[in-house]
Amino acid sequence: MIKKTLKRIVLSVLSLKNFTIEKMVEAKKVKTLISKLAPFETGFELLRLGPKGDGGYLVPDDLIGIEACFSPGVGQLSGFEEECLKRDMKVFMADNSVDSPALKNDKFVFLKKHIGPISNNEFVTLTDWVEMSAVDKNSDLLLQMDIEGSEYMAIITMPETLLKRFRIVIVEFHDLQKLWNKEFYEKAETAFSKILTTHTCVHIHPNNCCGIHHWEGISIPVAAEFTFLRNDRIHSKYPTNRFPHPLDFDCTDNAHIVLPEDWYRRL
Repeated sequence: MIKKTLKRIVLSVLSLKNFTIEKMVEAKKVKTLISKLAPFETGFELLRLGPKGDGGYLVPDDLIGIEACFSPGVGQLSGFEEECLKRDMKVFMADNSVDSPALKNDKFVFLKKHIGPISNNEFVTLTDWVEMSAVDKNSDLLLQMDIEGSEYMAIITMPETLLKRFRIVIVEFHDLQKLWNKEFYEKAETAFSKILTTHTCVHIHPNNCCGIHHWEGISIPVAAEFTFLRNDRIHSKYPTNRFPHPLDFDCTDNAHIVLPEDWYRRL
């Protein structure tokens, strides 16, 4: 009874001070999830598409036959998408925060909408976007997504049939330091587990925009670029510890960071 009374008093005081109590995730669960994401070598060399900095990504050299690149989150750079054009891919871009891609190219197909759970005047689902783009229903696609935190729900709500169409998936995941928060962890774990049922992580590059969060002996980059390759393209794989990759470059002028060993050390 005394403990319950004290707890109510503490919570009342914290509430008055605008503090909140978050349910924390135990370190073992965070370590387990990170371990599942540890990248593999798959027999495909990694190439860099895009500039040496922000907007450039490492992808496996398995691009022949991919019909189109879908790139939600346009931002200020289009070097990656231009490289995809050079490799005979159609390029579809979507972002409601800009009026057009930074790089003008008549071959870019731009949609002024954000990716969302429903389609309306401001948002479009990934499913509707692909369908309206009139690409071959049997062709392989590439997804490069940087949508500032909305990536988790985009993956969770994406039908598995559509996910399997993307031979290569590149996603910048944000707010990873929140993996200690129970609600965020459950959302992130659901998204990561879903993509890992059909794809294998082949590379992780921490974005040095936001540094690394250290807690309970675990180091977590606040934002990181992940590259996944669809499992049916992989005939052999083995763990890799080649980080940073020779083709990795910092995204900003902030202090250089490297991928912590926690992210490629398997339990």
